[in-house]
This record gives sequence, C-alpha cells and structure tokens, in this order.
Amino acid sequence: MAVSLYTSRVILQTLGVEDFGIYNVVAGFVITLGFLNSAMSSATQRFLAFELGKPDVKDVRGIFSMSLNIHSLIALFVFLLGETVGLWFVRTQLTIPIDRMYAAEWVFHLALLSFMVTIVSVPYNALIIAHERMKVFAWVSILDVTLKLLIVFMLSWFGIDKLILYGILSLAVVLIIAMVYRVYCKKKFMESRFRLYWDKKLFHIMLSYTSWNLWGNISFVMNTQGLNILLNIFFGPSVNAARAIAMQVSGALNSFVQNLQVAINPQIIKSYAAKDMNYMHQLVCYGAKYNFFLLFFLAMPILINTDLILNVWLGSVPKYTSIFVKLIIVNILFDGISAPLMTSAQASGKIKLYQSVVGGLLLLNVPFSYLVLRMGYEPYAVVYVGITLSIFALIARLFIVKNLISLSIVEYLKEVVGRGILVVITVVTIYYLVLIRTLEDSGFWWESTIISIGVLCAVAAFGFNKFERKAISKQARNILNKIHQ
Repeated sequence: MAVSLYTSRVILQTLGVEDFGIYNVVAGFVITLGFLNSAMSSATQRFLAFELGKPDVKDVRGIFSMSLNIHSLIALFVFLLGETVGLWFVRTQLTIPIDRMYAAEWVFHLALLSFMVTIVSVPYNALIIAHERMKVFAWVSILDVTLKLLIVFMLSWFGIDKLILYGILSLAVVLIIAMVYRVYCKKKFMESRFRLYWDKKLFHIMLSYTSWNLWGNISFVMNTQGLNILLNIFFGPSVNAARAIAMQVSGALNSFVQNLQVAINPQIIKSYAAKDMNYMHQLVCYGAKYNFFLLFFLAMPILINTDLILNVWLGSVPKYTSIFVKLIIVNILFDGISAPLMTSAQASGKIKLYQSVVGGLLLLNVPFSYLVLRMGYEPYAVVYVGITLSIFALIARLFIVKNLISLSIVEYLKEVVGRGILVVITVVTIYYLVLIRTLEDSGFWWESTIISIGVLCAVAAFGFNKFERKAISKQARNILNKIHQ
C-alpha cells in the first residue's frame, strides 16, 4: 500500500494532471473491453477451487486446460474489438486535447497488449489461489508494485514522450509478473501443464455459468470505467485525474480487504463442495465482519485528515479529489461486507437470479449518474448514486444468498451489521467528544493515534462474540509463550 500510494504521487508529478488523467481514462477504457474476461476469471477460480474441494475423483488439469483455451480466445476477441470499436471510441468520443491524441493512441495500443497478457495469465493466478498459496500471491504482489515504482523513476531516463514510455514500461511489468506466475505454476502444480484438450460438456457448463456471471461483471465494469468515461465527457481529463487518485487511495485500502477475501474464497467454495454448510456460514459472517473492521480501522485516520494527507502526499491536488476520496471510501465499506456474499453465491453455481438482480441494480449507476450530471450537479454526485445503489445491492444479495445456501439473515444482521453499527457509533462518539470537543487541532499523528486506538477498543468491546474472544486470547497466549521461550 505504501509503495502504491507513493507511486501515485510520483506519477502525478512526472506526467502532470492532464497526462495522468488521459492515461487513466484510456487504460480504463481498455478494461471495459474485457468484461468477458472478468466473468470468465470468476468462473475459473470457482471451478478450480470446487474441483479441489470435492471428496471424490478430481479433474483439475482438464479444467485448467479448458480455462486456458477459453482465455486465449477471449484475449483474441478483446484484441479485435479493441483495435476496431475501441480505437474509434478513443479517437472520436473521449475528451482528449488534439496535441495529446497521438500519445493517447499509443497508450491505448500498449494497454490493450497488457490486458491481453493479463487475460491469458488468469488461469495461473486462479490455480495459485485455489491451492491457497497465499505467500506466493503476496510476494508477487509486492514485486508488482515495486516494479511499478521503478518504472516511474525510469521515465526521466529517456528522451521520448513520458506518457508513451509509461505505457511501454507498464507492459514490461505485466509481462514479467505473468512469467513469474507461469513459471511457479509449472514447477509446483502438475495440472498447470497444458495439454491439447477440449471437453464439450465442460465448455457448455463453464459457458453457461460465465454467461450469467457476465451480466454482473458488465455492471461492475460500467460502475468503474463507465463512470470514468462519463466524467471525461462532461468535465475532461482533470476530473478523471481527481477520481483516479481517489480510486488509488481506496484501492490501496481495499487491497487489504481483497487479499483477506482472496484467502477466504477458496475455503468458502471448498466447504460448499464438501457440503459443510455450518462452516461455510461462519466463513461468510466472519469474513464480512473482518472485512469491515479492517477497512474501517485503516480508513478512519484518512477520513478525518483527508485534505492534509492529500497535500503532503501529492503537493498539487486536483480539484474535487478530497470529496471523491471520502465518498469512495464510504462506498467500499459497503462493498467490503458484500464480498463473502458474492463468493457464496458463486460457490453454489446457481447465479442466474443473483446476477440478474444485483447486476441490474448496479448497472443503474451509469444512467442515473448521467441524469444527475445532465441536471448540473457536481462530478462527485455520481458517488452518492453509487453508495445508494450499493446499499440496495447489499440487501438484495442477502435475501438471494439466504435461499442459495440457507444463510440466516437474522444471524448475519446480528453478527455483521449490528456489530458494525455499534463499532461505528462508538468511534464517532470518541471522535466528537475527544478530538473535536477536547483536543481540537492536536495534530495529525496524535489524532490518528487516538482514533485508531478508539477503533481497536470499539472492535474489541462490540465486534467479537465470546467464541472469537476465546480464540483470540488463546492465540495471544501462544504467541507470548513462544516469545518467552
């Protein structure tokens, strides 16, 4: 997270606000072309983890080979779509200064190639996650952000256009990371050795699953990159830069939750495959709760010191960045507690109703945001629309998942929502009574320390049940005993 945030600062200073905004809207548009890949990626992870969790005969190699075949076809499709419709859209529809169009087109081609490499790498990443090799996943992620920091410093080494050079170097990083994943899988997992294999029945099963998953992933892509394009059309690259910075802040925070969820996902799917529903229900509730607590702990110091952090971090802060950061963090708090519900729906394989309803709700974000912007509201109004729809989507997920895996809504509300609300109320009270009324203007570090301790105390007091407290106490005693020995 630290490297990622520092990289954002250096990129903004090196490229400038305009080129930074251009890169994010163009590269983001490439991602919108990969909506099919997002759907297939979820399917690959689900089928591999499910197969590994089965108590009987497994065919992991067959599923892996089929996944690699399908992802190769998707990469080819994305390339053809990008170099025709995509290139036309960049040239005619996006708001890009004339003198930067040549560089923007180069960025588009390079981002398209990077995305194709990412698509073909998905089965390898999914295999590592399905085998729960989280240490590898963690170290490669650290290597990824370190290389991205290195290429930012390399921008000043060469005399060519910095925006084009950034695209070239970003492609190089993607190729290196893809190669690392591939080499590791080849050495550790026999099933990653590709064979010429085509199972018509498996193809139809995966395609049927993917087709419904596709709807939900289109809504996700439109929620992120679709809004980026809308903001570009209405306000230009400078607002794209402000939102991109906010997304990087929230992305850095959310990476903790996403990686925690990556560790939980295979267990949720495998427990469903093994028909251990009680354990699965525990994982869903605990995962949602811990996601929220972790994100809330990390977010509170940023929320109360947003302007100060942005000024120190970036130096020159694009307009609207602060309000974008605050609102997007609030939005990901709701998304964090939704993540285990999404995984449990994926585990069941019965995603038709889930994706239709939830995807339909989230897809409303783009037309509603368009109407809001047409009415003359400020650009950050689109995030208010997103928060509202996220709340409705959470409610819909809960009722649908209840029927899919027999999850108790009352238990979920008690363990996740109820305890979360108690923690938030306690922390807000501490903030108002201690920091606002007593220690006003006490300094960033002092305020952050107090609010962080407040969150930990609130979580300890109201966030855990008796079973969790005993487990934590036992683990703490074990650690202390090891230290004393």
